[in-house]
Amino acid sequence: MGESLARAQREHWERTYRAHPGMYGERPSESAEYAATVFRPGGTVLELGAGHGRDALFLARCGFTVVAADFSPVGLAQLAERAAADGLAVRTLVQDVREPLGLPDGSVDAVYAHMLFCMALSTAELEALVAEVRRVLRPGGTLVYTVRHTGDAHYGAGTGHGDDIWEHGGFAVHFFPAELVDRLATGWTPPRTEPFEEGDLPRRLWRVTQRRPD
Repeated sequence: MGESLARAQREHWERTYRAHPGMYGERPSESAEYAATVFRPGGTVLELGAGHGRDALFLARCGFTVVAADFSPVGLAQLAERAAADGLAVRTLVQDVREPLGLPDGSVDAVYAHMLFCMALSTAELEALVAEVRRVLRPGGTLVYTVRHTGDAHYGAGTGHGDDIWEHGGFAVHFFPAELVDRLATGWTPPRTEPFEEGDLPRRLWRVTQRRPD
């Protein structure tokens, strides 16, 4: 993906978080509630694309040690303020997922990403990201991610950037075909892919669960 689109998306999210703190509300997503049931109890969870933190805070309340990563310092500052107010130990990490993850090898038990993989990331960037996720996961660790797919109502709408990336309302989304899910699971346990819907459109998504082999 072009650097200009990446920069524009980062700036767009920064403006959005400044204008709408807590834009997704206080309740965790259904995907975070699911993840809490499949991750090893009490383990360390890396959330990619944590935003202002509704899911990271929920996972911390469930007893997980949480590292909340996002490329938006504004969103992470909102998250850190809420975590401190609630007495939750959540570490924040400013992270562009196009770059190597700022964590040691085998340092987390699980990785969670709600709609981060379907941001404006090319297929090559996604493959590099999944390789980094595998690196930081301990053997047997679990990855749960959600993505909008090519059956979504916004697929093909707005401005096309190639590689199934479409920009609509200022937000660029990589809509996943089934083949991409399988491609990103190469070398992992077979992915469990479950369809679900979210929001008023509604957005049509897949929730993918896969594990790094022992």
